[in-house]
Amino acid sequence: MSSNKRKKKKRKFGMFILIIILLLGIGITYFLWQYLEKNKLKVIYNENLNVEINSDVTYDVLVKEVINGSLVNGSDIVDTSKLGKQNLKLKVKNNKSEEEEFEFLIKIVDTTKPVIEAKEEIKSYVGRDINLLDYVKISDNSNEVIKAKVIGEYDLNKDGEYKLKYVASDSSNNQVEYDFILNIVSDANNKVFTTSKGFLGKVIDGVTYIDGVLIANKTYALPSTYGNGITKETQDAFNKMKNDASKLGLNLWLASGYRSYSFQKSIYNNYVKMDGQAAADTYSARAGHSEHQTGLAFDLNTITTAFAYTNEGKWVNDNCYKYGLILRYPKGKDNITGYMYEAWHLRYVGVELATKLYNNGDWITLEEYFGIDSKYK
Repeated sequence: MSSNKRKKKKRKFGMFILIIILLLGIGITYFLWQYLEKNKLKVIYNENLNVEINSDVTYDVLVKEVINGSLVNGSDIVDTSKLGKQNLKLKVKNNKSEEEEFEFLIKIVDTTKPVIEAKEEIKSYVGRDINLLDYVKISDNSNEVIKAKVIGEYDLNKDGEYKLKYVASDSSNNQVEYDFILNIVSDANNKVFTTSKGFLGKVIDGVTYIDGVLIANKTYALPSTYGNGITKETQDAFNKMKNDASKLGLNLWLASGYRSYSFQKSIYNNYVKMDGQAAADTYSARAGHSEHQTGLAFDLNTITTAFAYTNEGKWVNDNCYKYGLILRYPKGKDNITGYMYEAWHLRYVGVELATKLYNNGDWITLEEYFGIDSKYK
């Protein structure tokens, strides 16, 4: 065989091999493409695929809404507890019974207004402090804590009907409003007044407060039901004063603390029988007018004028204000307080006011300070 024929034969064989390689390459590429196409992750994003926060939504519902197919891996519930976008990877069987994997991009949103539960009318009395937010309850599908605001003007010290509204907004700026009426009424047991010194006085359920300080004297009485023992602040003040006095070798004790209305009535009536009403009124309070019923006052030691001249009496006169206690009936103030000098009778008012009333040793009475009187009407 000539060399030319051998060369032609080799070229034909090489072409054949090349064609086989090309066909194999095309086949492999085709099958690989088919495999990847079949198994590649398909991404589905729909701006309108919004889900309300804390709503019950399952994966299969999303599949039916977006893809013509069914969910392969169950009907698990979508976590809708947090606002924002979510990526969900799901296996879906299409209408050809082929399994495909999809990635859903959904958005958790809040388009629902909060819900306000409140009364249409709230009734209160003149002078009584009231927190209108105590009368409203806010709930929201987002489960966040939402506080309401009160819109409108009102005066707790003036009677009238005030048209107000609660307003509440959630973090997604969904806002709700609720109209209601605040009805402020006045009566003998609930009123507001101003003293001659310009202090605000309030009578709340028959109890008088001036600048927040409870007052009980011949002018201002307490209801028969008021009182339930000495207050914690008063007891604590006495205990601290007693302990400090004992370090100096002084002995203080409570001779008389809280007295109920009925007990005071019995005491006063006995004094009237013994000395007559005019005399009794100079040193004993009528029922309802006694500071002992407030739970803020007490008597020390011997309850006699001799106490003023003892070391204990002198020390108490000059130091009780440091504990928030005042000498309630100072010497020479009988015509102002309505009672004789009582060195043993102390009243709790707090350190700030007690310091003012101590007045560097020249005691000022509550009546003088607030501009009120103490006279039986």
